[in-house]
Amino acid sequence: MTRPFKVLGIQQIAIGGPSKAKLRTLWVDMFGLEVSSTFVSERENVDEDICAMGSGPFKVEVDLMQPLDPEKKPAVHATPLNHVGLWIDDLPKAVEWLSANGVRFAPGGIRKGAAGFDITFLHPKGNEEFPIGGEGVLIELVQAPPEVVSAFARMAAQ
Repeated sequence: MTRPFKVLGIQQIAIGGPSKAKLRTLWVDMFGLEVSSTFVSERENVDEDICAMGSGPFKVEVDLMQPLDPEKKPAVHATPLNHVGLWIDDLPKAVEWLSANGVRFAPGGIRKGAAGFDITFLHPKGNEEFPIGGEGVLIELVQAPPEVVSAFARMAAQ
């Protein structure tokens, strides 16, 4: 099988807990990450601080998430390592190819994510129709902007 897309690198890790304040104590106060923005979505049941480590095209987001309502789904705090985001060079091709090869996606399709990039999620569990899932891990596929694609290409050519 020829894969028509590339996974370039880690775009983000998302960590959930009942309180962002406790998460900030470790990631901001102790590790020194800065909060660059916040994102609140009732649809996603999330209040998150977006932090980063590194810079430029190799920057990795660390999203510190708490639920808006701990009784509602998605329960962003129920799995401490909520999800991993991967930079993808061609998201529509990736979704088409992965779906055709049995990968299950979470509802919602391709849409704008908290950081402004197009995103979609692989479901943590496969089912009868689409047997390949994240084996318990929610995986976000993120469309890499041109500068990230070219930076990873330059690095690979060295």
